[in-house]
Amino acid sequence: MSVMEGAIIYSNLLVLLSIGLTMTYITTAVPNFAQGSFAVFGSYVALTLFRLYGIHPYASIPITFVAGGLLGLVIYIGVLKPLIRRGAEVVILMIATLAVDLILLGVIGAYSDYLGVITKKSAKKFIFTPYDFSIGSMSGIFFVSIAVIALILFGLYLLLFKTKFGVAMRASMENPSLAEIMGVNVETTRLTSWILSAALASLAGALLPFRQEIVPMTGGIIIVSIFASSIVGGLGSIFGALIGGYVVGMSESFVTFELSKVFGTGVLVYSRVVSLIVLIIMLILAPKGIMSIKWRRLKWLRSFLS
Repeated sequence: MSVMEGAIIYSNLLVLLSIGLTMTYITTAVPNFAQGSFAVFGSYVALTLFRLYGIHPYASIPITFVAGGLLGLVIYIGVLKPLIRRGAEVVILMIATLAVDLILLGVIGAYSDYLGVITKKSAKKFIFTPYDFSIGSMSGIFFVSIAVIALILFGLYLLLFKTKFGVAMRASMENPSLAEIMGVNVETTRLTSWILSAALASLAGALLPFRQEIVPMTGGIIIVSIFASSIVGGLGSIFGALIGGYVVGMSESFVTFELSKVFGTGVLVYSRVVSLIVLIIMLILAPKGIMSIKWRRLKWLRSFLS
């Protein structure tokens, strides 16, 4: 797998994860620390279907998507909704998502032991690369990830811009109080955003093992890149999450690759440092993300300096 190919695959998956994180932040103002564990949940759903029923991970994508949506439904109704009704502040809701993340980590860890016992194959650490196909010199996950991201973006476009519910959802994202006065059911949009967020994360998790090894702790590792992508693009913009995902994904892949030439492959372990550096630079230059930059002003400044 070439560096460019791997970078595009990773960026596609990061976009799915960051869009989900941004959606829940816009609707509930909660930075979801469990987003990474939602992805690992999807990875283990795909592994279970493959090991127990022989369903190839690619064929399990629709099931994984639905399973992730159900997880988001349970988390919102069981944890966040009661807290929001009681008037919990954002900090409390954020801590609640952190608690959910830790609970999911424990549940996934215990389940991996159970799955390993009943299948007699280790589930603590796994990868799907041996089960991938190839077209010429390109891996199957390259084409599948592109197809998935294209379908998801098209689906979100239709939902948000071509349906009445989408219009209501965008209205509640931009101004919840005003939307509620206008008769929009804000509670429904919040619930939908959490369902879609978890579904997208779970979908990304089903594909992630085709690129890297998965362990129960993977969610805690990739959450850094997910937050960096959302913040770099602009936490208040779904389109910003799309841009941020590619900026962070490409930066991580290419910078760590070049550094590995100098310092050896051991530097790849610290790829998330690149995400944090990109994040810090963006916070200094544009605290509200790429989508907040006034590009016309920059063009004027460039022409002035020249």
